[in-house]
Amino acid sequence: MKSEKSEAAFARAEKVIPGGVNSPVRAFGSVGGTPRFIERGEGAYLFDVDGNKYLDYVCSWGPLIAGHAHPEVVDAVAQAAQGGTSFGAATEQEIRLAEELVDRIPSVEKARLVNSGTEACMTAVRLARAFTGRPLVVKFDGCYHGHADHFQVRAGSGLATASIPSGAGIPEAVTESTVSLPFNDKAALASFFDKRGGEVACIIVEPVPANMGVILPRGDFLQQLRTFCDDNDALLVFDEVITGFRVARGGVQELAGVMPDLTCMGKVVGGGLPLGAVGGRAEIMDRLAPLGDVYQAGTLSGNPLAVAAGLKTLEILDRDDAYRKLDSLGLYLAKGLAQTMGGKGILGTVSRIGSLLTVFFMQESKQVIDFETAARSDKKTFTMFFQGMLERGIYLPPSPFEAWFVSLAHTEEDLDQTLEAFARVF
Repeated sequence: MKSEKSEAAFARAEKVIPGGVNSPVRAFGSVGGTPRFIERGEGAYLFDVDGNKYLDYVCSWGPLIAGHAHPEVVDAVAQAAQGGTSFGAATEQEIRLAEELVDRIPSVEKARLVNSGTEACMTAVRLARAFTGRPLVVKFDGCYHGHADHFQVRAGSGLATASIPSGAGIPEAVTESTVSLPFNDKAALASFFDKRGGEVACIIVEPVPANMGVILPRGDFLQQLRTFCDDNDALLVFDEVITGFRVARGGVQELAGVMPDLTCMGKVVGGGLPLGAVGGRAEIMDRLAPLGDVYQAGTLSGNPLAVAAGLKTLEILDRDDAYRKLDSLGLYLAKGLAQTMGGKGILGTVSRIGSLLTVFFMQESKQVIDFETAARSDKKTFTMFFQGMLERGIYLPPSPFEAWFVSLAHTEEDLDQTLEAFARVF
């Protein structure tokens, strides 16, 4: 495929933007080559500045669950813009979106709209520390909760992709208040809580991690997190920025039957525009200013354009058995990928929940259950695979540690095209 215009755009960008991109993983650093500069999207497809067409499994890293430029979402944003793009004041639409979140998420009694998933997670931890009067935050290796200082300890996503060590620009005193443990390791969790459980403000976790690749919790791991928090008067925070409104109407917590104290939301909730939210038990949420003593603010929080896009996207997801369709598409693609790998003798596994999945290429037959096993994935094979798929018009996350996203705009014919390309690469 042609890439001359993307190459020229990247050269221009590198002169004025650090690394030529505004989010590190976009730079194709771990897969080589030039990042594609996108001109527009339509349904399940992207079109770059060179005129190439790609079947897209990034979907803006998850928000576009209804597909690119969905006519109803575009119309909702356009109508909102006609009334004004931002007010810095309260609107009734903000109430509507908060009501939708309370209705959908089992554990949420009140919600505060913010501008991103990072901001939601940052606010949740501040609330947890204030509510418990404790300093310590427990997270899990490979889980990514945004780029706030205290989350940069053995984090996934772009940090894992680029092998960037945690800590640059962050005082040790900040990271010392965060402890990172192996995901799916109940013994390590029990040992830590035996020693320091009384210091823990909260456990924050992606209930199904998707920033070291999709990794499913094993057995009753999530239930055990709830138990450890209850036994030690700590709070449980679910980071459902990726899984929220994607795997089920009420997120992973609905599927697992585990109720966190606080939930972080983003991506789908903004319908492709910058929006996040944190919600939870009323007695915790009421600690937020102006009612309480935990300060959080944002000039563009509850921006009317983002709220309109979010409301319309959630409405679309309530129609036509959308989650059954998403799960069916995800299963169809995952099974096809696994069958192709088996037929060609490719070592690896496909991990999936709903319309989220990751292909792990391995150098040995081993289950991927945590960050340590994910980090053993065969990056050389992934790079060859990524470039081969890109040349065949399939746009995948440019990292072995990220999730693929299937949208309502994808069809079985699209998935068959993907599987055919996959078979030809190998």
